[in-house]
Amino acid sequence: MLDSHLAELYGVETKALKRAVRRNKERFPDDFMFILSREEYEALRYHFGTLERGKHAKYLPYVFTEQGVAMLASVLKSKRAIAVNIEIVRAFVRLRELLASHRGLARKLDELERKYNRQFKVVFDAIRQLMTPPEKSGRQIGFTVREQKAR
Repeated sequence: MLDSHLAELYGVETKALKRAVRRNKERFPDDFMFILSREEYEALRYHFGTLERGKHAKYLPYVFTEQGVAMLASVLKSKRAIAVNIEIVRAFVRLRELLASHRGLARKLDELERKYNRQFKVVFDAIRQLMTPPEKSGRQIGFTVREQKAR
């Protein structure tokens, strides 16, 4: 997401958001945030056509990944950013509880499988297949510059 969109979302000015990021640079590695090049920004403006705001911007925009958006919530001081940060922490707690219950379910399934091994092997295999998380796609986040070859 672009810095201007996040500033609007968190209820702060874009310059305040950028200032907070510069002051906490160590919290934003390259996989959390990057700065668009002039060519990328012009291509983005051309692609959307309506990106008039920022047309004559002095500085190039920051772009944040999902992790960068979460980190940004922890460095901004607005009420909305604080509320988002609290919800992120609560989501992690719920995720941990879900994983703990998942482990308990896996343990009970192991016990049942040992007890009724041969009779229900197909059923247990199907349940285990459903419990395995999907594989992550190899898609890369961000922009890629495709340069034209010289003729």
